[in-house]
Amino acid sequence: MKSLATDMTEGNVSKHLIKFAIPLILGNLFQLTYNASDSIIVGRFVGKNALAAVGIANPIMNIVMFFIVGICLGASVLMSEYYGAGNVKKLRREISTTVIAGFIFTVLIIIICVIFTEPILGLVKTPKEIIPEAAIYLRIIFISLIFTFFYNIYAAALRSIGDSKNPLLFLMISAVLNVVMDIVFVVWLKMGVAGSAIATSVAEMMSCVFCIVYVHFKIPILKFSFKDMVIDKGLLRSTVNYSWATAMQQTCLYVGKFMVQGAVNPLGVNSIAAFNAVNRVDDFAFAPEQSISNAMTTFLAQNRGANKYKRIKKGFLTGMKLETLYWCILVGIVYLGSTAIMKLFVSGSEVKVISIGSYYLKLMAFFYLLPSWTNGVQGYFRGMGDMKITLRSTFSQIVGRVAFSYILAPRIGMVGIAFSCLGGWIVMLAYEVPCLIKYRRNFNNKLSESSI
Repeated sequence: MKSLATDMTEGNVSKHLIKFAIPLILGNLFQLTYNASDSIIVGRFVGKNALAAVGIANPIMNIVMFFIVGICLGASVLMSEYYGAGNVKKLRREISTTVIAGFIFTVLIIIICVIFTEPILGLVKTPKEIIPEAAIYLRIIFISLIFTFFYNIYAAALRSIGDSKNPLLFLMISAVLNVVMDIVFVVWLKMGVAGSAIATSVAEMMSCVFCIVYVHFKIPILKFSFKDMVIDKGLLRSTVNYSWATAMQQTCLYVGKFMVQGAVNPLGVNSIAAFNAVNRVDDFAFAPEQSISNAMTTFLAQNRGANKYKRIKKGFLTGMKLETLYWCILVGIVYLGSTAIMKLFVSGSEVKVISIGSYYLKLMAFFYLLPSWTNGVQGYFRGMGDMKITLRSTFSQIVGRVAFSYILAPRIGMVGIAFSCLGGWIVMLAYEVPCLIKYRRNFNNKLSESSI
């Protein structure tokens, strides 16, 4: 068991963060290939309208999906804390409680979303000609959310004990399956956006199955029988306190994208298609930033459970350096490759879509520095168990971004969407930095009192 888990309360801080973050980064990138392969294959083999339909569906899908992911992320902080403190019994009961409560909640969410798909599409002013395709895509994805929940909660349990490699392996396998099935259903069988959604759903199901089977046979402390599956009311309250904030934070982020989509839709199908493509690029750009942040969260939570205050401080500073270093690499890749990246999503004849998306990406290449910093700060506060600050800062960013989008998009088009992102991140940092200074001052007082 010891060889499969990682105790981050001892050893080199940089090595722990990098070793843990790399599988997370690769895992997130492979997971993003689900939607990216959908967009690329649908855009090139079905058409511009189908690409726009998938693009409109994705912010809606992500609101629900990342609410579920947020629940698992909040629970993982508690899991990491209990593991760091050496309390295996409490760790197991936390996992059991979250699995049962999360399953019931996810089923209810699926029923509601399937019923109200068309009204939701109407809220974002979806063009009538692409509503049928977007609705089909969404309903299939919604039904598969049960697999999303089970994969994420078991992956969270593995990561809380320091195992980020095996969740990566399962995502790699399912990502390859997703691309293969996209080709079969969309290109060969010509099932359009429905085929793309089915491919994604089956791939998500496989990653879920792999994860559960692995835990059952290889990780004794995470193996449960039916009699072990109970809800601990005290832990349920703690989990809700943590998870509602992370779930709302994740949801706020994608509600913002959903609302920004409403500012993009009046710009026409070319802009909608371009926005779908650049959103995929944004996701790939953010994935390593978020993975470093999540590595910081696990590291800090484990050391908080073990009362290792000096390691907490060093972990935060090291994580922020890694975030900034990543942006230094990212800026050149996105700026120089913007046109080539857009041509992955649409054929070369779609000159207008390529032009709109390429200019957007050249601006965003420089803007990506700010979310690298905000992600690092968010990882710190999550690891310290203060979810309310992460929620408030995300909410402030979304309010700023949406407001700027509706002001700027009608005047300067997609360029305004890029500058609205910049404005939102500036608002977010304006809230986070004073909180961080105050928090660090109080933490340093605690550090000076500690002999560790």
